[in-house]
Order: sequence, then structure tokens, then C-alpha cells
Amino acid sequence: MTNLNHYFKIAEELGVQLKQVDSTVALLDEGATVPFISRYRKEVTGSLDEVQIAAIRDRVQQLRDLDKRKEAVIRSIKEQGKLTPELEKKVGEAETMTILEDIYLPYKPKRRTKGTVAREKGLEPLAKQLFEQPQGVDPDQLAHEFLNQEKEVLTVEDALQGARDIIAEWINEDALVRKALRELFIEEGVFVSKVIPGKEEEAQKYKDYFDWKEPIKTAPSHRVLAMRRGEKELFLMLDAGPEEIDAISLIERRVLEGDHQTSQQVKLAIKDSYKRLLRPSMETEVRLYSKKRADEEAIKVFAENLRQLLLAAPLGERPVIAIDPGFRTGCKMVALGAQGLFLEYATIYPNEPQRKTAESGAIIKHWVEKHSISAIAIGNGTASRETEAFVRGLGLKDTIIVMVNESGASIYSASEAAREEFPDQDVTVRGAISIGRRLMDPLAELVKIDPKSIGVGQYQHDVDQSALKSSLDDTVMSCVNGVGVEVNTASKQLLTYVSGLGPSLAQNIVKYRNENGPFKSREEIRKVPRLGDKAYEQAAGFLRIRNGANPLDASAVHPERYDLVKIMANDLGCELHDLLKEKELAEKIPLKKYVSEEVGLPTLKDIIEELSKPGRDPRESFELFAFQEGVNHMEDLKVGMKLPGIVTNITKFGAFVDIGVHQDGLIHLSNLADRFVKDPVEVVTVNQKVEVTVIEVDIPRKRIALSLKSDPFAERPKIKGRRDPKPEVAEGDLAAKLAMLKGKFNKR
Repeated sequence: MTNLNHYFKIAEELGVQLKQVDSTVALLDEGATVPFISRYRKEVTGSLDEVQIAAIRDRVQQLRDLDKRKEAVIRSIKEQGKLTPELEKKVGEAETMTILEDIYLPYKPKRRTKGTVAREKGLEPLAKQLFEQPQGVDPDQLAHEFLNQEKEVLTVEDALQGARDIIAEWINEDALVRKALRELFIEEGVFVSKVIPGKEEEAQKYKDYFDWKEPIKTAPSHRVLAMRRGEKELFLMLDAGPEEIDAISLIERRVLEGDHQTSQQVKLAIKDSYKRLLRPSMETEVRLYSKKRADEEAIKVFAENLRQLLLAAPLGERPVIAIDPGFRTGCKMVALGAQGLFLEYATIYPNEPQRKTAESGAIIKHWVEKHSISAIAIGNGTASRETEAFVRGLGLKDTIIVMVNESGASIYSASEAAREEFPDQDVTVRGAISIGRRLMDPLAELVKIDPKSIGVGQYQHDVDQSALKSSLDDTVMSCVNGVGVEVNTASKQLLTYVSGLGPSLAQNIVKYRNENGPFKSREEIRKVPRLGDKAYEQAAGFLRIRNGANPLDASAVHPERYDLVKIMANDLGCELHDLLKEKELAEKIPLKKYVSEEVGLPTLKDIIEELSKPGRDPRESFELFAFQEGVNHMEDLKVGMKLPGIVTNITKFGAFVDIGVHQDGLIHLSNLADRFVKDPVEVVTVNQKVEVTVIEVDIPRKRIALSLKSDPFAERPKIKGRRDPKPEVAEGDLAAKLAMLKGKFNKR
């Protein structure tokens, strides 16, 4: 479906060339995926990246949806016999769905309204006369002519009221009035939140919003979503809009003509129209607008957090013991082979109340020797620090001990994917296996879990679920294809996210692998049932086969370029495997010699880079991390302590950090650096190791305030002419509230 006007519009909005948009849309319409286009079709798109390609994909779909709606609107108006060339042109020129619906509103089939009742009583001619607002005319005399006992228009006021009902609907359906009023709501509107009387105790978590006002235009996403959730849970009353007098004045300036008897009738209709029709409609619209904006912001933050978590450094293929810690029920322990193969399971009791330390220690030491264990992964849940201290006390040489975030492990252990993978094991064993595999390869394990259960989002259950799923799916697919997938060991869930595959083909690959043994080449993948040429084209470059017949099968070089690489090797007078092993050979290749109509410098540069480090994992190298010994609970914290921590979640108002006390602390935006920070992502990333200072501890409310400043307790120097912004206060943000109170106290 080609519409050059759309392509011009998209090119202008995104700051790219028309040709780039045209070529990208053509590839997408042919079934190409975003990762494939960005990696293997750079010459076609002018080297657009994944973000730009996804933006083109989403925008062209929006515009196509708008076109479909326009067709439906024109068809509906035409069936009513009311379509004129001018109206059809106006519909065709509508640039947004909102404008289109405003145009369509007067022609939209309606349920029975006050206006339709008045029309049935024959009062539309009176409404037209009044709406023209003639001077020197008595409305009562005009109305007297429309009295009709049969139609229940018994008095002059009955007639005038009916006429005003019709006028009110005309005003409501005026596209220009709606446009101006919509702008007023967005530019001047205010969110007003109040606690529902009698709910003060139950609604303590929304205490910040018991009496809160904030401009709609600047309200940050987390506060919009928090207020909406409080309203949904029946703790808060939420209102959104400008001052009524401003809204009515705006309409009057556009509708009223003078100040006389007939215009007074229109003035009454304006007030009725605003209160009864326009105000509810505009409030609904502005709520949807602010919700959409808040959703987009929250989803963007969630997606970026997820990307950082998925691309966390892997330990790699090394034998591992994984422990899901506990007290009364013991610690569930599994041994995993270097490829994540489940070897054996046991329950040990190193903690209270059983405290079988000698027996537990003996089992761990035996397993370490038996399976040549390189690392021990300990889930960061209940009893984690006690279990970690116990294991460290065993004095295991050449065995690293790592705390692993276990968010979502219990969700996975009870899932269909886990039951399919380990049908003979119970949920406790599956959960421990997941913890161990997360250490070995976070990406391969986390794709098995619904991203909303991983714990890196905010208000994820409140945002548009369809938009959230789409964004997170894009993120997971980008990460999976960016890293590449070993086709002979990958799970069905991991293969599902490979470009061009999906659940059905992923299942077919696993089934073929189980029945025929490991794939020996990429070419053999073509034998998988129902995997056609298009799917192979999209997927092949992202699938890896180590130790295969063709050394290029372990690289990101696409099979469609194998012949070209062979020519390069021949021209250098070497074998293909020599070209991959000796980096110096690849550097000698004169790229311009191999430029053709199909292959340009961008692809050639990618090929040379891949030949220099074939199949290299783009993720960072694994670094060992340990929490502060002796600091296991909130009660152990003291103001001023400097502690190691791991960033677990990032929001617009700050970052949450695990410091090993079973309660994440918050670094507020104002405490992320010595300089001004607009967005936390400027300073921190999920899974980043940091050293923080404890600045406040509130044990009853389970809140910890942290800082990354070099001296968080130093007062900022006064600079003449500078007005410090008030710190943004988020729900549960202890540090910001204290800073605000301190400022008020100093002023006194």
C-alpha cells in the first residue's frame, strides 16, 4: 500500500530522506524484520538504525490506520446523502485521528439526545434563528410560534430550552471550538487530586496526592500513573481541566455576536454545552492524552531497563552450583553442566532453625570436586546473605560466589516453558536451575520469563498492555539478534525471538535437532519443516553453529555473502579458516575493490569487522561483585555508610539499588551526581555496580535513601542569581521530602 504523501510526512518528521522511507517500508511490507534490515540491508536504507526503522514501521502503520478510518467516515457520510466535495476534501486533509473524528462528529450516528428530542418537536428552525443572533428581536416572540400541545411544547420556555439544546449540540460538534478547547485543556489544564473522605488510613501509600495540584502539560509519567491508580483503587478523586470561566470565555469569543436578547440565549446554550457535553468529552480526551504520554515514557524507561538487564555480562559456559536460599524449608541446590545441563539436586539446611552446617558444607564441597564447579550462584531472596556468608566460610578455592537477582524465577518455575523443559522436576528445582542459568547467560534465561515479572518496570500493569508488549518484544528481539543464538543449544523460547522465526518455527527447529542431532551447517537449517526461503534469509545471519563445516557459520556474516568472502580469501592467497584466524589478513582487504550494486561499503565494513572477531559476544566481560560483609539487614545500616550496590531499576525520578539488605534503596535524581542530572540514564544503567552513601534510613516504612554524590551532606554553595529548582517528589521518595522540608525550615 503506497502513499507518497505519507512517506514525505514521515521523512520530514524523522529527519531522513524520502528514499530511505520508501525503501524501508518496501522491505517491511515484504516481511523483513527490523533487526534484519538494520544489519543486512544498510545499502538499501542508507544505514538506518533499529530505532529509526522501528519508528518508520510504527508511523506508517498509524497513517495507514488513519486512511482506513477516513474511508469508513466518507462511506458513512455518503450513505447519509450528506457528502459534499468540500467535506470530502476536509476529511482527506485530516492529519490526525482526533481531527478526523471532530469532522465526523456532526454526522456520526447518535443515540437519542436532548437535541434529537427537540428536533422531533420541530424546534430546529427556532434554534437556527436564535443562533444567527439577530439584534432587536425578542426571543419570546420567536419561540411563541413554535408552541405545540401535541408535541409537548407547552410554554415559551419549553421552546427556548429545546432550541438551546440543539444549539448546545452544534457548539459541541464545531471542530474549531473543539480544537481551541482541546489546546486550552492541554496548555492550561490542571490535575487536581484529593483523597476520598474516610479513606485516609487505607490510602497512606497515596498520601502525596491527598491534596495535590499539577499542570497537565508538565506532569511526569510516574505521577500521572500513580494518581490514576489511586483513583482506580477508589482512594483518590481526580479531576483534570482548566478553570471553567476560562473555558466558557474561550467558547463565547468564538460563538457570541454582541450582547443582546438572542445572544443571551446562545450564551446560556454555551454554558450548557460546556458543562454537559464539551467538558466531559475534553476531560476524557485530555486524560487519554496524558495517559498515552505517561505510558510512552514509562514504556520507554521499562524497555531500556530491560535491554540493560538482558545484555548483562554472562559468566559463560562453566559448571555452576545454584542455590535458592531459605530458612525453615532449607536451601534448594542444583548442579549444572557447562552448557546449563541439569545434573543433580539436593536440599541443604545451613541456616536456622535446623542449622546442619557440617552436613551442608560437606555436600557443597563434594559437588564442587565432583562436577569441577567454577561458580556458585545464590538467589538474592530470603536468607540470601546468611547463605552467602555460610558458603564463603567454606573456603572454596578457585570457585567464585555470586549473588543473582532472582526476580521472576518463581514465575518461570511454574510456567508451561519450565514444565516442558523439566517435566519430572518440581517448582523448587526449576527455580534453582533458572538462578544458575541466569548467571551463565542472562539473556538466554530471561527470555523465558514475561518481562513484566523481571522487576525492572514501573506501573507496568497500568500502562497500555498492547503497546508495552510490542515495545518489550522489540527490545528482546533486538537483544537476541544483536548477540546471536547458538542454534544447537538454544531453547525454543530463545529461538522464538530470532528474526524471521517465531514460536512455530522455533519449535520445529528444536524438534528437528532432537530427532537428527546437532546442525552441522547453516545450510542444513533449510531442512527444518515449514522453514522457507524468506524465514531462512531473515534468520540465518543471527544463528550460530560453532565447530561446523564452514567456519563462517559461527560468525555474523550472512550466508548470502559467503561467496564474496571466499573471493576475498582467494585474492589474498589464503584459506577461509586462515582469514578468520589471522586478524592481519582481514585488515589487508581493499574494500573498494569489492563494492558492487548489491554490496556497498557499510556491509563490507561489517564483514571485515566480523572476520576480525568472528562470533564474538558483544556483551561486556563478567566482573565479580560482592555486597559488604556484615551488612545484611536494614538494622545494620547507618547514615554515612559507603556500600557497594547494584542498580536494579531506573525510573524518571531516580534509581533503585540493591545493597544486600533485602530492601532496595533509592537514589533520587538530585543525589545521582555532583552536577545537575535531567535523566537518570545519563549516570547509571541497570546492573551497574556502584558505591553509594546511605543518607537516610526509615525502618518502619522500609525506605532507604542513598546518594552517589562525592559529599552528599555538603550544602550547595550559594550563587548569586541562581534559583535552585524544587526537588521532584515521587511517591515514597524520602530523600526528596526531607530536602524540601529542610529548605522550608531554613527559610524560616
